[in-house]
Amino acid sequence: MEHADTLGSVGEGGVLARIFPRLPSAASELLGPGDDAAVVAAPDGRFVVTTDMMIHGPDFRLAWSTPFDLGWKAAASNLSDIASMGAVPTALVVAIAAPSDTAVAFLERVADGFREGCEAMAPGCGVVGGDLSVSDTLTIAVTAFGDLEGRPPVTRSGAGVGDTVAVAGVLGAAAAGLRLLFEHGVREPGSLRDDPLVVAQLRPHPPISAGVVASLAGATSMIDLSDGLALDARRVARASGVAFDLSRAALGSLDALTGGEDHSLLGTFPGEVAAGFRAIGRVVEGDGVLVDGEPFEARGGWDPFADWSGEAG
Repeated sequence: MEHADTLGSVGEGGVLARIFPRLPSAASELLGPGDDAAVVAAPDGRFVVTTDMMIHGPDFRLAWSTPFDLGWKAAASNLSDIASMGAVPTALVVAIAAPSDTAVAFLERVADGFREGCEAMAPGCGVVGGDLSVSDTLTIAVTAFGDLEGRPPVTRSGAGVGDTVAVAGVLGAAAAGLRLLFEHGVREPGSLRDDPLVVAQLRPHPPISAGVVASLAGATSMIDLSDGLALDARRVARASGVAFDLSRAALGSLDALTGGEDHSLLGTFPGEVAAGFRAIGRVVEGDGVLVDGEPFEARGGWDPFADWSGEAG
């Protein structure tokens, strides 16, 4: 029976034959899955590229995440990195390593997550190739490509004193969802599936199109908030040689500063902020991150090499 098939019993060729039809195609695809490499159009002569891994244990837990969740989240986390450069996501390359006794149906649902995630967040972006291997630890690695459409990239190093700091998307929801999972989901993860905060953690929906909007509006810097506002804002401030003074009233909660994985976009604007962004502070002289003029010293956010005790990130 189909539902009983495993990666080991079907083999790589059989698995790929069942996964390929479920994956999203890319509008930029000139040659897609099935050859030694894909061929993707780069109309303006450049392409933006990023890569990210999700590993069972530090990055997700199968006790909480469905295979569909994993495909969606892997797409979202890479699409938002492309968007933060002011580019349009065009193509993904996906590599998965999984135990040989993994059901083929599991990877089919991962593929469904990629397809529906791309359709919802970045229409026209698709999976053009990848790799499949065996491992005791489930790992999903994605490389994403994007098109700048003739515009300069929006980097981390362009923020200037006097710019408005603004964000598109939610702040702190994914961290709050992760906290709920740690507090209650270990025993009854299914009971939390529909909680909006848990959905924000398991299936984030970053505002991918806002990256281009910000670029066209003259954003001087931008970053994907994958590791938490405080940590990622420090990265932009350091690269730009400035400080970010954030408004506590605009942030609302501590989760907004220290929680990661929202995959929202943080940008700086010399004039009016772009549509879809809301102001949360100003760029000032100095270094680091301030809140209402006072230094914010807490590390916060997610660092895979730091001690981790189940805090959001």
